[in-house]
Amino acid sequence: MPSNDTAQDQSEPREADSREREADPRETEADSYGLQSARRRAAARGAARTLHRSVLHVPLAERLSALAAAAPEVVGPDDPTDIYGDGVVATLEEEVAGLLGKEAAAFFPSGTMAQQVALRCWAGRTGNATVALHPMAHPVLHESGAFPVVSGLRTVHPTDEPRLPTADEVRDFGEPFGALMLELPLRDAGYVLPTWEELEAVVEAAREREAVVHFDGARLWECTAWFDRDLAEIAGLADSVYVSFYKSLEGLSGAVLAGPATLVEEARVWRHRYGGQLFHQFPTAVSALLGLRRTLPRLPEYAAHARVVAEALREGLGAAGVPWSRVHPEPPHTHQFQVWLPYACDVLNEVSLEQAEETGTLLFGRWFPEGPPGLSVTEVTVTEEGLKWTADDVREAVAEFVRRLPR
Repeated sequence: MPSNDTAQDQSEPREADSREREADPRETEADSYGLQSARRRAAARGAARTLHRSVLHVPLAERLSALAAAAPEVVGPDDPTDIYGDGVVATLEEEVAGLLGKEAAAFFPSGTMAQQVALRCWAGRTGNATVALHPMAHPVLHESGAFPVVSGLRTVHPTDEPRLPTADEVRDFGEPFGALMLELPLRDAGYVLPTWEELEAVVEAAREREAVVHFDGARLWECTAWFDRDLAEIAGLADSVYVSFYKSLEGLSGAVLAGPATLVEEARVWRHRYGGQLFHQFPTAVSALLGLRRTLPRLPEYAAHARVVAEALREGLGAAGVPWSRVHPEPPHTHQFQVWLPYACDVLNEVSLEQAEETGTLLFGRWFPEGPPGLSVTEVTVTEEGLKWTADDVREAVAEFVRRLPR
């Protein structure tokens, strides 16, 4: 599969610094961060039906009010605000460490910082600053070369196939590396995951090479249904794990690095050096705790229904006579997946908006060019709003969408 950035506004902002290619002159800098045009926001807010009601479309004041109203679910009325990571931030760290079965955890303002710190610390311990990871992994595609430029880390790639590396690819790779970093799921390849047995084998292959294993678990929360394992068992395969709060859990921002207590202690020192020792972080921590309470338990349900939606999309596109289409992966490994169509993205974006504006149904979010000219991809996210859709609802919405495409 092609490997360009495929994020869209139905799930989260498109990464600002995706792969090296010319920016679309029709996109403003704000668009690249997911702050859509007034028309796009209005269509999303006004849609009566959508598979995912993105927090990006909630007005600022409304979101602040909702956070304040929900805060008593996770904090006491007399709890003080945090100062440099105590209070509610420390509570969040302890809770996540427990969920992941790790000795300790440290809160970071971003996953970019958390993972640089983690791999830098591991490099010092292993004596090898080379990190093996996928070329479609987040640090390669979306962080402006931060690993080598900021943290002195070199990256190598056991495979460039649109999937996680196999055990043989890790075991037989032709040069040493100190750490193997696995993104679970591999988002830019279509939110793909290995089987549990494949994951175990890959980890064992890294251990045979005396490399540490780090999980980029930005969306690890989504993986439990696919692996049929709890978070602690999944995270237990790795020496360290990073998780995000603003993606699957729809928090404001922030991340946690979890692992051995000695590693986390060192990571806190580097967090300060990197500028991540913030004075107050309580809004972010509160939103993260709310995500753990409210959203985390529902992710398996979302993932199960995503399979229903994906199959109905595939059937609907075929029945509507689209010359070629692809739903990837089949079935989805999480509650997010890709849809590919042989039309220019500006055409598909216009049709998506027209359908939302004229019928009140927002089926697809933003489309992006992928591969040869005339081929586009979007990401579909199924959350609470999507649970209301039957397979027939999806097929009907697809038929209406295709009817509006140029012939």
